Amino acid sequence: MASTGKAQSLEQTPTWAVAVVCFVLVAISIVIEHLIHVVEKWLKKKHKTALAEALEKVKAELMLMGFISLLLTILQGPISDICIPKNIAATWHPCSKNQEKQKVAKADDSDNSGRRLLQFLDSGESHRRVLASKYDKCAERGKVALVSSYGIHQLHIFIFVLAVVHVLYCIITYFLGRTKMRKWKAWEVETKTLEYQYHNDPERFRFARETSFGRRHMQLWSKSSILLWIVCFFRQFLGSVTKVDYMTLRHGFIMAHLAPGSETRFNFQKYISRSLDEDFKVVVGISPIIWFIAVLFLLTNTHGKHNIVI
Repeated sequence: MASTGKAQSLEQTPTWAVAVVCFVLVAISIVIEHLIHVVEKWLKKKHKTALAEALEKVKAELMLMGFISLLLTILQGPISDICIPKNIAATWHPCSKNQEKQKVAKADDSDNSGRRLLQFLDSGESHRRVLASKYDKCAERGKVALVSSYGIHQLHIFIFVLAVVHVLYCIITYFLGRTKMRKWKAWEVETKTLEYQYHNDPERFRFARETSFGRRHMQLWSKSSILLWIVCFFRQFLGSVTKVDYMTLRHGFIMAHLAPGSETRFNFQKYISRSLDEDFKVVVGISPIIWFIAVLFLLTNTHGKHNIVI
């Protein structure tokens, strides 16, 4: 059986242990703050205004996470003091009771494995009793806590992981886009040569179906929105933008937005790069809609007839 001893307070903890933990936390915070400052200074030096603003959004998200963490820590006790009837607390659960019984039955198949599992569960229960000391007060009244302290602790972790994964996903997507755009630089340099201007008469772009771009995209699947979406989805992992696509898009953009004769002076690759920075600045922030979707997922991620999100 796991020990059910009471958790030690700071008065019963060695001062060197407390000092080491505080020193590590403060050191990590200072290093992260310094790295953010160095990156921000470098972006401003390179005149990457959009990325500097994106970094400011990341800093704002970190501050928001710290504020949420503070609120959850302060309100952990008052929230766990709110008691509700057991019949209401038994509704809208993520898992069914049968699934919980099956887990217990599997644990009984092997004595050794079952014993280790019970020890683990008992230690987890002891941890929950430490975190959720207010739960017993509701149990004495024949009720259940609205959200136990252990549940608030898990919610704290969920919100933190949600924010970190979103920011990392945006950063990874940005760098993958940058990596794919590297070869566009050579294509842009090619447009400045006399050979390219001689072999690429603008009049030839008027007959779309007679060009390589037209033969590549104007197929039978391009007439169906569903098939077009499927083809584009798989094409992004292979050759989403070929040289023909880049040259055609560049020519179309110049014809639509710039004066005639701007083909050799305009750098389309740099324009796309700046556009990517502007888009990254928008998507890196966690908007209220994303928070609302996360709350909606928590609400509808239930078992049985209440299950809405699949």
